[in-house]
Amino acid sequence: MKKMVINTLACIALLAMSFFLASASDPSPLQDFCVAVNDTKTTVFVNGKVCKDPKVATANDFFFSGLRVPGNTSNKLGSMVTPANVAQIPGLNTLGISLARVDYAPYGLNPPHTHPRATEILTVLEGTLYVGFVTSNPDNRLISKVLYKGDVFVFPEGLIHFQLNVGKTKAVAIAALSSQNPGVITIANAVFGSKPAISADVLTKAFQVDKKVVDYLQSQF
Repeated sequence: MKKMVINTLACIALLAMSFFLASASDPSPLQDFCVAVNDTKTTVFVNGKVCKDPKVATANDFFFSGLRVPGNTSNKLGSMVTPANVAQIPGLNTLGISLARVDYAPYGLNPPHTHPRATEILTVLEGTLYVGFVTSNPDNRLISKVLYKGDVFVFPEGLIHFQLNVGKTKAVAIAALSSQNPGVITIANAVFGSKPAISADVLTKAFQVDKKVVDYLQSQF
């Protein structure tokens, strides 16, 4: 009987520990805020930014007016992303959230990319967007939808996703991201525009195309 009780308690303890580990997340801030100090001369590196004294923080540390300005979409892709992360708003440091405005010319594309450190939730303010993301291996399933003004769509952290303006007029969206510094990896730029370039032997085999195709694509980036 005693052995059974001990085994039962051990099972409960293991379950509790499993739940704790499964539900663990980044630690909460230990102060109201930690305004980032963008001092390139500092030799201190932390997982985030070094903080200024909270007593000298001002409203401008928590302010950014850049999202009111339409992005310039006169480029090959016909889109422009205006970020509002810790680089633009020092007061976001340690708060785990950021925004971005995305402007699209008619038929403009925000090309396939990933955010290695953030889930994204996109809200359409104007226009019509075809959006989607691709699940991880081995399925690589495309999950996509056409969005209209006021619609919302979520792109899970780390997965490749895109948005295409399928309307004849401009489109605008606001993206919220679950990191102060979500990062972005644009797939085509990373694969064909790396410095130094990835060996053509690697890319021809990976994409099953002729070397001339790889050379052409690398020349575009």
